[in-house]
Amino acid sequence: MRAALAAAHRAEWGVVFGTLVRLTGDWELAEDCAQDAFARALPAWERDGVPRSPGAWLVTAARRRAVDVLRRRTTERDKIAEAAALEEAYEPAPPGDERLRLIFTCCHPALPLEARVALTLRAVGGLTTREIARAFLVGEDTVSQRILRAKRKIAAAGIPYRVPPPGARAERLGGVLAVLYLIFTEGYAPSDGSTTRDGLAEEAIRLARLVTAETSDQPEARGLLALLLLQHSRRAARLDADGGLVTLEHQDRSLWDRGLIAEGATLAHQALPAGGPYALQAAIAAQHALAPDAAATDWAAITALYDRLLALRTNPVVALNRAVALGMRDGPQAQLDAVDALGTPKELAGHHALAAVRADALRRLGRTREAAAAYEEARAAAPNRAIAEEYARRLTEPAPTEGTPHDD
Repeated sequence: MRAALAAAHRAEWGVVFGTLVRLTGDWELAEDCAQDAFARALPAWERDGVPRSPGAWLVTAARRRAVDVLRRRTTERDKIAEAAALEEAYEPAPPGDERLRLIFTCCHPALPLEARVALTLRAVGGLTTREIARAFLVGEDTVSQRILRAKRKIAAAGIPYRVPPPGARAERLGGVLAVLYLIFTEGYAPSDGSTTRDGLAEEAIRLARLVTAETSDQPEARGLLALLLLQHSRRAARLDADGGLVTLEHQDRSLWDRGLIAEGATLAHQALPAGGPYALQAAIAAQHALAPDAAATDWAAITALYDRLLALRTNPVVALNRAVALGMRDGPQAQLDAVDALGTPKELAGHHALAAVRADALRRLGRTREAAAAYEEARAAAPNRAIAEEYARRLTEPAPTEGTPHDD
């Protein structure tokens, strides 16, 4: 039953919360009532069984709780009238519309970018402050304060709960896309150490489809959707029967979802001429996805795409991935030189990827002892058991011919 409730939380939190925001206009009340509905669900579902439509059950429970709370505010005459109206006139909106309203409201330009992202991860994705804190590499108190200030700003500024008109959407799109990518990443490589959360990744894809449909003139929206589809296409091949990570070069490509690849590659091709960050990342993912086997990967094209990404802005993570591509194109010494040239940027301090990329280069150069030390450093910093075990296996396998050392 707890598993069913957890699944409902991942799938329905945004709908429940968004519905209460739409009906009451009170973000704090909406969150309190949504949380109350999920708390009431566990004993009720244990007694009566999981309802056919968990989302509808949760929305109804949350709405009733809101009515009760508003009625108890006896000194607020307007709230009493509001409670009566809320009880008598309720028309549920389609879940997609509810989430789209919520995400664009959370990403209003009056809010700082970090607050937009944190609030939307909480409000739409239902992530905990701990999960958001790990995604941002900041403290939980910092995230809590960002969310609290964002809610207060929305209330004080009277920010409307709606999808903005076409002319105002472009200025919010960057924040929206950043949020969707973080939600997808939380499903694809969860921050709590679990292996995957397909439901959360699929929710990010669904929201990306909604946003792309609403911003059809924005190539970066198509680029992000393409990137998510291409990455998600490999989900069935990422883990072995024991839940261990299977790296890209060892994956059974017959398990890849060819429908998602075809759709993603088409979108990536459409978005690439604009040359935005998501479009370029999608083009890189398409190179991997369309290669018939690992040996056929066009590493020269991938390196060139990483060069274009770095030309947009300096980014140590992109530079590290470029080092891998360079190593596959020009050999392990080129990879090692590129990693050493990076030093230890603060964005990668303590991250397993930096040590892993260096270890792979050392292993391919035959410097086994140094590679073992670097793999141990990477293993100690690995975010979950599957990745840690992958690093432990590396020294017993032949040097790689393709693939990234720390992703799939």
